[in-house]
Amino acid sequence: MTKKYHIYGMGNALVDFEIETSESVLLSAGISKGVMTLIDQQKQDQLFQIFDQQELPKACGGSAANTIMGAQRLGSKCFYSCKVADDETGRFYKQDLLGKGVDSNLAYETFSQGKTGKCLVLITPDADRTMNTFLGITGDIDQKQINEEALCDSEYLYIEGYLAGSPIALEAASKVHQFAKKQGVKTAFSLSDPNIVNFCRDGLKTIIGDGVDILFCNSDEALAYSEAKTLDDAINTLLAICSTLVVTEGKQGSQIVTANQRIRIDAYPVKAVDTNGAGDLFAGAFLHGIGQGLNLEQAGQLASFAASKLVTQFGPRLKQEALEKVKAFAKQLGC
Repeated sequence: MTKKYHIYGMGNALVDFEIETSESVLLSAGISKGVMTLIDQQKQDQLFQIFDQQELPKACGGSAANTIMGAQRLGSKCFYSCKVADDETGRFYKQDLLGKGVDSNLAYETFSQGKTGKCLVLITPDADRTMNTFLGITGDIDQKQINEEALCDSEYLYIEGYLAGSPIALEAASKVHQFAKKQGVKTAFSLSDPNIVNFCRDGLKTIIGDGVDILFCNSDEALAYSEAKTLDDAINTLLAICSTLVVTEGKQGSQIVTANQRIRIDAYPVKAVDTNGAGDLFAGAFLHGIGQGLNLEQAGQLASFAASKLVTQFGPRLKQEALEKVKAFAKQLGC
């Protein structure tokens, strides 16, 4: 029986504000480059003052949200559970998410008082992205935001590892994962960020539990989580907690590994200007491809192509021209 949703996502609801800057500015501001750092509102307000501009580009974001919207725009039907506050930022988030065609608890839920989460995304000339995140109310996401009927009517549950950064969200993500598995919903999980792995490894293990169907990570996250010295050793360790492991390696491409096969996916050579959201879109395109009947290699090729188009532009969403190219590529693959 065909289910209503291909992917049910759960993650942080963050409005991304993206700024181009330099490594010297990051250094002078005491910002750790290339990773996500959780900060309080006071610290984030100070950073906004440092990067004072009249109009900062903003987008409905959060890692899992980027994945879900990427898959939705490619043609999958998706649902996203998250939490925003009754403020201007929260209302923007709701409008942007629902405007992309994603179903969500935000469509019918009464918002709580508080502050919606924000992420200051700093892009350096090497195309690397550095994120400073104030979680706000999204750190309090719990099972009240979960639509169990929609989840049961989904092929996959997708959870981001960033939820391990909040005790309340961690508990909710663990329970939702267990519920999905009991209902026969396949599960996918992303390790999200090296800092999250280093500081929240136990929380990640709690969410993963006895394993997931698909695990997404990059090579740095794989090494950090497994505490292995080589990527091959890391892969062998991670295969114990997933059926399919997808490891991205930047310009070196990616690997898709199962107990019986290892598939190498080449990267598409491009001039990158902004890697923000590339890993998220990779996961979204991969899950979209699998849902449309592509095999693992084809899904990996689609994911790699989609990510290559995203990094040539600024922002976490494919512009329309690039989106059409990705859709045409998917069609060539039989998707």
